[in-house]
Amino acid sequence: MPPPRPGVSLRARLVLVALISLAVFVVFFSNRLLTERYTETTRNRAELRVALYSGNLLSELQRNSVVPLLLSRDPALINALNSADYSQSTARLISYRDEIEAASLMLLDSDGRAVAATTREALGSQHRTNPYFVEALRSSETVFTTVQTEAGSYEFSYSRKIEDSDGVIGVIVVNVDLRKFESSWSGISDAVLVTNSEGNVILATEPRWRGKPEGEALATVSATDAIRRSVRDAADWSGLPSDVLFLGEEVMRHESRVPFQGWRIASFTSYASVREKVNAVLALEIMAFAMLLSLLFYLISRRAQFRSVLFAQESADLRQLNLALQREIAERKRAEENLQVAEQTLAQSSKLAVLGEMSAAVSHELNQPLAAMKTYLAGAKLLLQRKRPDEALSSFQRIDDLIERMGAITRQLKSYARKGGDAFEPMDVRESVSTALSMMEPQLKSREVRITRNIPREPVMVMGDRLRLEQVLINLLRNALDATKTVDLPQVDIIVSRGDYVLITVRDNGNGVDDLDNLFEPFYTTKAPGDGVGLGLAISSGIVTDLGGRLTARNGQDGGAVFEVELPVLDDKDLDVKAAE
Repeated sequence: MPPPRPGVSLRARLVLVALISLAVFVVFFSNRLLTERYTETTRNRAELRVALYSGNLLSELQRNSVVPLLLSRDPALINALNSADYSQSTARLISYRDEIEAASLMLLDSDGRAVAATTREALGSQHRTNPYFVEALRSSETVFTTVQTEAGSYEFSYSRKIEDSDGVIGVIVVNVDLRKFESSWSGISDAVLVTNSEGNVILATEPRWRGKPEGEALATVSATDAIRRSVRDAADWSGLPSDVLFLGEEVMRHESRVPFQGWRIASFTSYASVREKVNAVLALEIMAFAMLLSLLFYLISRRAQFRSVLFAQESADLRQLNLALQREIAERKRAEENLQVAEQTLAQSSKLAVLGEMSAAVSHELNQPLAAMKTYLAGAKLLLQRKRPDEALSSFQRIDDLIERMGAITRQLKSYARKGGDAFEPMDVRESVSTALSMMEPQLKSREVRITRNIPREPVMVMGDRLRLEQVLINLLRNALDATKTVDLPQVDIIVSRGDYVLITVRDNGNGVDDLDNLFEPFYTTKAPGDGVGLGLAISSGIVTDLGGRLTARNGQDGGAVFEVELPVLDDKDLDVKAAE
């Protein structure tokens, strides 16, 4: 009785199952607990950031709100407006701008013309119809205006009229730079927007949100896309790939009120950081369990090694098997002698089968030229009867070409048993397509078939045998015509394209192919007896293989069959090498 084979004991299997179950349990609950914990942390941080953003925004607005009041009482500016001497006004405004860190300052006269400004382009410009000028004249206090530019962004400004004893002499305008907050917000993996009292977005990290209500803005660009854009912009200056920082698709929204003219600020934070932190902890847990499993497998393997000593006793059985194998070898030698006799008989039968296939192939390949010759002879006879010998001579010339082609076919069929590329030469696929269509002209004229060709204008060069490629295309066209006999509006498409390889596609709108697996087998045909012997596609497949390509077939999405011939591209470098040879 042979000793028991080594294997994993029941106790070891139970330990393995228990360890794997424990790992699944720990990872599952760790994922839940850590996700909740880190989500809460991320939410708190996002709320803190929104409060900080709101405070910074309000601080900037309050800091600039007192500037127009101070400048409206500046004696130097009042004297300049009364005397129309503004030579020192621009320099004075620039010094104020640098001191208060405003975006820009403008001094407008009573007609709304910019007589002094911190930006050279604004000097002399007319602002009579602008809201900050009109509103300042109407109010006795400092007014705040928001104006949307043609580019879609917003400009924010404080303005106040300047008066003396005679009345209004001008307006001071202080532009507030709130766009800088958009840049600072973009450096964090959040998407932030600020809406005015009407609900329209006036500040946003996503430029395409500005000027739209929040719902319409999010429909234009989703929050996840905006966060991805924000992270990508931040990654550009930090040198880190954006995909490292963005992992999730869900976002959390936080909103806060800005105590200024009904403004509100909202942020969208990705769960990416939550998932990243949770995955890091889970990876450590999985690695720990993997180390435990490795240790357990090591102990099991050591035990198996000790038990393998018991199998040394099987050597005696192996010697008995050796004697049995020797007897079996002697029997196999006798069987091989009988097999040689059978192989000789089978070789003779194979020779007869090859002769049968060759005769069938000759009949199949010569059938097409013979049919064309019959059509041309009938046409020539009719032309001679109508006293049109010149046109009849053209038909005789085509018949002569067909006879030459039949001779070439018979020469090729003699060499089917060998793989050869001696007759290969650079050739243009477009010429083979044109010749094949010319050969099929009698069949095309006898039926109303729509032929569409999509062929490049430039040459499509391959290394091959032009006559054999034409033979393949004629077989494919003939099959396409036969497949569309029962179709009301038959159509055959011929497409030639060039990429990594040359692709010739012949597509019809027939009923398709039922058995694609046996389509290229010899003597397989779906035609009625007498219409074909089933060698066309088998011969075509062999020819394409000899040319270094492949012939495939499939059914089109809209019905019909699609045959594709793939051939290696012959580029300019190959042509130069061939010319040198």
